[in-house]
Amino acid sequence: MSLEKYNQKRDFEQTNEPKGKTVQSDKELIFVVQKHAASHLHYDFRLELDGVLKSWAVPKGPSMNPEDKRLAIMVEDHPYSYKDFEGSIPKGNYGAGTVIVWDNGTYQPADTAKNPQKELLSALNKGKISFNLKGKKLQGEFSLVKLKGKQENAWLLIKKQDQYATEKDILTENKSVISNITLESLDKKKHQKGGKNATDKKNDVNFVSPMLAGKNKKPFDSSDYIFENKYDGYRTISVINDKKVELWSRNKNSFTTQFQLIANELQKIKHLAVLDGEIVVEDKNGRAGFQLLQNYIKTGEGKLKYYVFDLLNLDGNDTTSLSLLERKELLKILLEKYKLESIIYAPYIVAKGKNLYEEAIKENSEGIIAKRIDGNYLTGKRSDDWLKIKITNQEEAIIIGITEPKNSRNYFGALLLAQYKDNQLEYVGKCGSGFTEDTLKELYSQLKPTFISKSPVSKKVALRDTIQWVKPKMVCQVKYTEWTRDGHLRHPVYLGIRMDKKPNDVIFQGENSTNNNEEEEEEDISIIENNYDLTIGKITLHLTNQNKIYFPESSITKGDIVNYYSAVADLILPYLKNRPQSMNRFPNGITGSSFYQKDIEIEKVPNWLKTFPIHSESNQKELNYLLCNDKATLLYMANLGCIDFNPWNSTIKKLENPDWMVIDIDPEKEDFKAVVQVALKVKEVMDELDTECYCKTSGASGLHVYIPLKAKYNYETVKIFAELVAREVQQQLPETTTLERSIKKRNHKIYIDYLQNRKGQTLAAPYSIRPKIGATVSTPLEWDEVNEDLHPSQFTIKNALERFTKKGDLWSPVLKSGTNINAILKKLESKK
Repeated sequence: MSLEKYNQKRDFEQTNEPKGKTVQSDKELIFVVQKHAASHLHYDFRLELDGVLKSWAVPKGPSMNPEDKRLAIMVEDHPYSYKDFEGSIPKGNYGAGTVIVWDNGTYQPADTAKNPQKELLSALNKGKISFNLKGKKLQGEFSLVKLKGKQENAWLLIKKQDQYATEKDILTENKSVISNITLESLDKKKHQKGGKNATDKKNDVNFVSPMLAGKNKKPFDSSDYIFENKYDGYRTISVINDKKVELWSRNKNSFTTQFQLIANELQKIKHLAVLDGEIVVEDKNGRAGFQLLQNYIKTGEGKLKYYVFDLLNLDGNDTTSLSLLERKELLKILLEKYKLESIIYAPYIVAKGKNLYEEAIKENSEGIIAKRIDGNYLTGKRSDDWLKIKITNQEEAIIIGITEPKNSRNYFGALLLAQYKDNQLEYVGKCGSGFTEDTLKELYSQLKPTFISKSPVSKKVALRDTIQWVKPKMVCQVKYTEWTRDGHLRHPVYLGIRMDKKPNDVIFQGENSTNNNEEEEEEDISIIENNYDLTIGKITLHLTNQNKIYFPESSITKGDIVNYYSAVADLILPYLKNRPQSMNRFPNGITGSSFYQKDIEIEKVPNWLKTFPIHSESNQKELNYLLCNDKATLLYMANLGCIDFNPWNSTIKKLENPDWMVIDIDPEKEDFKAVVQVALKVKEVMDELDTECYCKTSGASGLHVYIPLKAKYNYETVKIFAELVAREVQQQLPETTTLERSIKKRNHKIYIDYLQNRKGQTLAAPYSIRPKIGATVSTPLEWDEVNEDLHPSQFTIKNALERFTKKGDLWSPVLKSGTNINAILKKLESKK
């Protein structure tokens, strides 16, 4: 079995290389070093073990100088008979090029052993093997040491300090120990033998249909895989010939004109090559997005980059039969020869997929790709040797129709979408969000010539809308919240047209299932362009202006806010239930004017909303505060423009007694590391008092630390307690903190705000979006996350749900057992 890979990679009708069979030496074990001019010059170092030649490719060749530690990439086992192979491997075959036997001889373990082969195999499996070479050029003790934490097959070949060690360059002895010729002269003979055409310019390289990835739902760790970022752009095959560079989509649609900048830079590469990668457009913060790419094609705005992750041909040599890491090593060597600005060697890590997935979440990336280390490149095939693991929910879908526009919308109302399932088109939902007036007009003009009178799907599409069917030719990209149980996309938002995808490539990705539990509350969504009706149990919400942009810098819409709160409802509602709400409304998003609303005009709101009257001393009247006790109210408030939720610290059941004490750490300047230190000091003080406390990001620039009280004490007692804790912290951090409420008197120090513990004060609830750039989310933390790597902007609407799904409700202890303030006061008194 150990020679199976060797045999698979070779066509023995075209190459003179020996077929793979296991053979052993009669006496001493042999070694051989072959000099190999393939796509790049290297030396193949081979040790006989267990009937085969264990083999390493050494790019810089072996050295007799102990100071030189030469990288050695372990490759597939070779047959024993390969020890005498010299000659040419024809173009188009694996390892095409010329080979000489640069050195050979015998070897034995560095330490005496009763069973040398057994000892050597054991050492090899442990990752370090030491041996003495008796060659014509290489003499004395060497070691091969496996690199930990690097690529799976990376080793170092090291000469040990002994009588044979020398600084002399042994590679200058460049003749074969069998034929006494140099590699260069052998190569010259090969060309002379081939006649005139042998020295002619190599034939042009051609387009290669790319390998496709399977899907995996969860990230994983495995030493059998490398892990890369999943780029949110266009998969691009670049074909580099002497006179022309061409860029192609996966379906061989030309990208050269659209991305001429990339094509021009690739012309710097003075080799024939076929590269595989992804073209993206990044913003000023280095973040890529499909909509940025769509806009670039129209406006040229953004930073265009080509992340290259594979090499399919080099100078006419097909490299697809090489292992993934061998291809990557060649690719890296190729790209490092040139100063390229927009052409990037795509980075990767080995084994640690979960780590990269966490990084991808922080960077708001689309996901990661797992690739099997020893896998070949399977041209034009989808294989589980490559697995895509998504963070954001995005799908490709085929446009099969449009609905009639209503109200103020022009051209069309929504797109009807489909995917192929069992070779049949199947309707997967209606997309009415994500359009501007320009995209509506442009899409309509593209779709109009493809209008047809009959539905292209066999099953009836149960919609009340007036539908214009279209030929299923155009593929678009949408983002969505989830798949429904009947196999439809929930809340799809249009991102752009996929010029690089054919309809037949768009395969159904949802899960059809049925649920006969009639008592379960179901959501029935019927999207009508910019507005839609949402049914939750017996309540129907009319949600409006869902396409209105609320966060201009990230194109986050009001509909995105509603969708987020719909998904996070079960987490946030326990911290809102029965608490008076001070509604902070942003009807035109974060760049528009906002206002607080406490009093609800009962006669003007739906009768299913719950309110609670509280006497206002400042207004000398009763204010009807809204109570957010269910999902319907939560989404009703979001539709009013409530980006964040600001409940009281107490409930209407014990209005005078807060459920928690809060220390609000409020910086004036951007110094979040100092904010973290203050939070940790609060934790230290509470630990000394044997009292649990919990930390969350404010979602803005600070941190909130909560101490659960379970409504045992009134506001005045809690405020006094909070002040004692705040003073203790401030006394221990006098250089960086203050209790001074006046901003002018703070002297730019961090304000420890204990006055948030007064009746009627509010703070952003856990899991609440904040009206800040990036749509940050107030996020509960584990204390070991409160460190110098923490940043206030790292949790956003784009990545928070993934975290919450993974970690659950970290904040739940805040609503459970309460702290004994009297016992703490006694401890504080005893400390004094």
